[in-house]
Amino acid sequence: MNAPTLESARLRLRAHGPSDLAACAAMWSDPEVTRYIGARASNEQQTWSRVLAYAGHWALLGFGYWLIEERESGAFVGEIGFADFHRALAPAMRDVPEFGFALAAAYHGRGYGTEAARAVHAWGDEHLASDRTVCITSPLNAPSRAVVEKLGYRCFEETRIDGAPILCYERRIPR
Repeated sequence: MNAPTLESARLRLRAHGPSDLAACAAMWSDPEVTRYIGARASNEQQTWSRVLAYAGHWALLGFGYWLIEERESGAFVGEIGFADFHRALAPAMRDVPEFGFALAAAYHGRGYGTEAARAVHAWGDEHLASDRTVCITSPLNAPSRAVVEKLGYRCFEETRIDGAPILCYERRIPR
């Protein structure tokens, strides 16, 4: 299974392809983008592994990540979706689709994160087998927290990854 194409007022969400590597690598190597994501910028090889993992999620699990682009210009905006990272975190996060997103710094503050997240969750509410989704964010990342809280996520635990504090959120899928 490949990622289905989703559209919103300003955005198109589609499957990643090999030609997207340069834009993805540029985003994941930007310290502004990664400062709340473990403060680790990624090189091209690490980003390629991430893109391959996205395809693997779709093939094996029937869900995964989309590439976000502007509908009008076709410009790369970021990535968004659901994954199963098998994180060694709160037991309540195991075997549950984990929502996540990252936007290129040039697109921060434009409402694109919320717009794309609403499209992804509309798809997830209809297609995910789970009765809930989870996500994590840094307590310092107020914009990310605002997006997930608008979607109905509620914090259920505070913990740490590699010594950094994180908040664990969950959202019940309305059925």
